[in-house]
Formats: sequence, C-alpha cells, structure tokens
Amino acid sequence: MMGFRFGRRVGLGMLLATPALAQGRFPDRAIRVLVPFPPGGTTDIQMRALCEGASRRLGQPIVIENRPGAGGSLGATALAQGTRPDGYTLSCMPNSIFRIPVMMARPSYDPMEDFTWVIRLVGYTFGIVVRADAPWQTLQELLADARANPGKITYGTPGVATLDVTMERIAQLSGGIQWVHVPFRGGADNMQALLGGQINVSAESSVWAELVLDGRLRLLATWGEERPARFTMAPTLRQAGVPVANSSPYGLAGPKGMDPEIVATLHDAFRDALRDPAHLAILERFNMPVMYANGAEYARYAREFYAEDSAMVRAMGLRF
Repeated sequence: MMGFRFGRRVGLGMLLATPALAQGRFPDRAIRVLVPFPPGGTTDIQMRALCEGASRRLGQPIVIENRPGAGGSLGATALAQGTRPDGYTLSCMPNSIFRIPVMMARPSYDPMEDFTWVIRLVGYTFGIVVRADAPWQTLQELLADARANPGKITYGTPGVATLDVTMERIAQLSGGIQWVHVPFRGGADNMQALLGGQINVSAESSVWAELVLDGRLRLLATWGEERPARFTMAPTLRQAGVPVANSSPYGLAGPKGMDPEIVATLHDAFRDALRDPAHLAILERFNMPVMYANGAEYARYAREFYAEDSAMVRAMGLRF
C-alpha cells in the first residue's frame, strides 16, 4: 500500500494571475468539506485525518460537515445547488453519486456537468460480515441458505444505492438469490444493527476491522482483487466463486467553474496530506488503498465509471 506515487502539480502556471488569485491569497479563511456519511464511519475518520494534514499545508482550518443520507449524495447535491465555486466548499464524492441520478425520475444534479474534480484519494476494503455466532462459516454457506430460503436473510448497507448494488449483483450471479436490503445512514449504524441482531449480514467498508479481529464478527469475504494483509483468513469474492471485485475509489470535488489555480492549490495540499504519517496510519488501520489521481485523471475516471455504472443500474432496474 505504501508504494504509491504522486503526480505532478495540476493546473496552469503562474504566468498570468487569475482574477480570483489577484484579489488576495487563497485560502484566507476556513474551508468546508462535506462528508456525506455520519460521524464515526470509515470515510468520516479517514477524511478527518486527511483534512488535518491539508489544513497545516494551507494554513487555514478545514471544517468537516457531515451530511448523511440519500445514498451518500447530499454533498454532491449541495455543490450543484448554488454553492459558490470559490474553493471554500468541497465534498467527498463516493461512487454512489454517479448512480443516484440514474435511479431518480428527477435528479438533483448531473454528475458529468455540475462538478470540478479536484483529486481522487483512496479506496475501500469492503467485506461481508456476520456475527461470530451466526450459522454460516463461509460465503458459500450463506449464499446456499439464501437460495434455499428466499426473503429470509436481511443484509445491511450504509445506504440506498451504495453497497446494495454489488450485493444484488452477487445475488444475480449466485442463482437469483432473494434477500432483503436494510439501508442505514452509515457504517456505525450498520454495525450496531448487526451486533444487536436486527439484521443477519452486513455489507460494509472496513469499519468492521476491529470487530473481526476482536472475534465479535466473522468476515466471510472481501471485495478487492487481493486479500488484505490483516485479513487473509477470508477469501476475496472471486476466490469464493463470485466474479466480482470492487474497491470504489473516492475523492474531492467542488462546484463547476472553479478557478484552475485554486484547484491546483487544493490538489497539492491534499496530495501532500495523503502521505502524512497520521493519515497513513488511518489507512493502515482500515486497510484502505491509496488510489491517487489528479483532477484531470479523476475527471476521466468519472466519465468512464459513470458510463459503466449507469448501464449496469439501468440493466438491473434499480430505482431510488
């Protein structure tokens, strides 16, 4: 995970001062970063550590504002609905923001037109977990039970149009399983419901890590290309016989129309903060891979992912 490389500075050179920068140094006040999940989850913890490092580099506070709900799309909605493109409001952009508009009759934003892509940051280690006293020792045992008992098994996710898309894909590829999706407002609520017995299974990012290591949860499979170093006891989905892989990289964006030099300033601060020791410790804790891309590369990824993911959502008939 530590072998990542960082790209060169993005944006135009300082040959000509743009109007925004000519009026004074950016930033000259606090920056707000919207995190579309509740406090205490994997994304919230990671973003707080990252923003601390970026704040030191920018010389201004970075304030986290949690906006949970709507499948992780409320930050994107806020950017698209009247937020000034001055660099003082950014949002974390989970991959669910690409599929939400496809699932709605009247979407509140256009993921291809309404944003300035600043930097792609990291990805997740997703997994399927059950309580330690659950009857399923392997993923295949869980899938066999679900096939034999349609509608019996409930699974939790951090929200509609998040990990339920992959879980329904797993169901399709495993003989047309019918299980019941229970969306929560974030990872912490999902874990509490699983531990409390309100649901049978959780599909979640690695907020489950310490609970698995403590023996309170059993990890049935992870979703990446390889087994995480701390969780080699569980197979990947592909190793368990399900041809799916998902690490769901995410990053930061602002409203459309941001000044390129402001984008470059923000990009450089967050890029440098990626390798801050305190941030790397959080990534190690949650087995989160660095998946850095600069603004132009992130915009290209957004276009490619949107085309692929929207086609899958339409084919599956998913609605929000």
